[in-house]
Amino acid sequence: MKIVLISTYELGRQPFGLVSPAAWLRAAGHEVACLDLTRQELDEEAIRAAERIAIYLPMHTATRLAARLIPVLREKNPQVRICCYGLYAPMNADYLCSLGVEKLIGGEFERELVAWANHRDGDGQEASVTSMERLSFQVPDRAGLPAMEKYAHLVLPEGGYRVVGSTEASRGCKHLCRHCPIVPVYRGVFRIVARDIVMEDVRRQVAAGAQHISFGDPDFFNGIGHAVKLMDEFHQEFPRTTYDVTIKIEHLRKHEQHLARLRDTGCLFVISAVESVDDGILERLDKGHTREDFLYVGRKFREMEMTLHPTFVPFTPWTSLDGYLDLLRVLAAEELVENVAPIQLGIRLLIPEGSRLLELDDVRLGVGAFDAESLVYPWGNADGRVDLLSETVQAIAAEGDRKKESRGVAFSRIWEAAHLAARVSVPELRLREGRGVPFLSEPWYCCAEPTRDQLVAIGGAAAPAPAVEKVVAADGFV
Repeated sequence: MKIVLISTYELGRQPFGLVSPAAWLRAAGHEVACLDLTRQELDEEAIRAAERIAIYLPMHTATRLAARLIPVLREKNPQVRICCYGLYAPMNADYLCSLGVEKLIGGEFERELVAWANHRDGDGQEASVTSMERLSFQVPDRAGLPAMEKYAHLVLPEGGYRVVGSTEASRGCKHLCRHCPIVPVYRGVFRIVARDIVMEDVRRQVAAGAQHISFGDPDFFNGIGHAVKLMDEFHQEFPRTTYDVTIKIEHLRKHEQHLARLRDTGCLFVISAVESVDDGILERLDKGHTREDFLYVGRKFREMEMTLHPTFVPFTPWTSLDGYLDLLRVLAAEELVENVAPIQLGIRLLIPEGSRLLELDDVRLGVGAFDAESLVYPWGNADGRVDLLSETVQAIAAEGDRKKESRGVAFSRIWEAAHLAARVSVPELRLREGRGVPFLSEPWYCCAEPTRDQLVAIGGAAAPAPAVEKVVAADGFV
């Protein structure tokens, strides 16, 4: 069976959601081509020859792009059978099926993908399935994807770059944050990837030139015993290779005794979805941490000379202009301006199908009807100035990225815009001289509308790109 696996977007990394199922499908005897449309053009010859196409949907942006891509695939190969898999596949089953998708797989998808590929006629199979089966994972097969050098790289504070590889040591999450897209699928379940599989994947990438490994786990400390053993084994075998992980603020406090181990085994930075510094908003999101927890962790990291990269969803239905100004003041006072990608300061809350946010009465009653094409429940802030500010901040961040502005310069412009929006005088901003921080060259975020470059990559679009591209929604992971 000739199968094409497609990724439309996955955070600047080689997509684990292609390389893992590719290993399973090839082991089952199928001929597999992998296409990462963030780094490759659509291979029309492979599409026309394909008997099956499976599209990986780990997040909102990837799904919006897939919706534009599917008609293109149908035009080039009218007989091909299409499957979508990943977090956003079962959550948007009706819409995707209306586009001609015959199979939707959520959760642990590898074995289900093999079953779909092996089933010749498609009859007798459920159209949508979410599996929580404990799998014995295979070593990812990265053959056919662009080289690691083509993906996001590590930017060093002293100058220079490092080639970045990526892997996953776990999937799912045992926490139930209301805004997280993992929750409607995994519902508090997480799954471990065996340490020998992770290490072999790392081993092959290091042999191919990786100098830094980015772990894509939703929360690296979900299984603390697994994580600690992996950190030690990683550093023992690759003492010159660095890495980064994503960990909840809650876990960074709970497992504070392991912070030094992270630092000493080569962890250059930790990403943590702080989301807000407003305790009321944090409680609504069911984040499991408080403002004080975040401040404590940030100061602990500075004390230990570690780097924390907090991410945020600053614009929510409950955000006030005073609250936004408070966030900016906290970042400046806590010397975290360089640690936050400017785009993070413009992100709006995403409310997808199945979101636990809909458990809240004010959310359920305040959102518009579900927009299947946009994959969200639309909402607006009661203070229109807040929504306008979000657009202004997004524009400042986008312009800063185009002009290669420093994070400090972009922050200063956002600082001024926010005070002007609140109609208060703009206080002098004194950014302390802090040490530079390492970061990945492609900061992750999720946008509500595909960009023009992304639409070009998929070879066309079912509808024209929007006149103004806005980053308006975030996929939260921890």
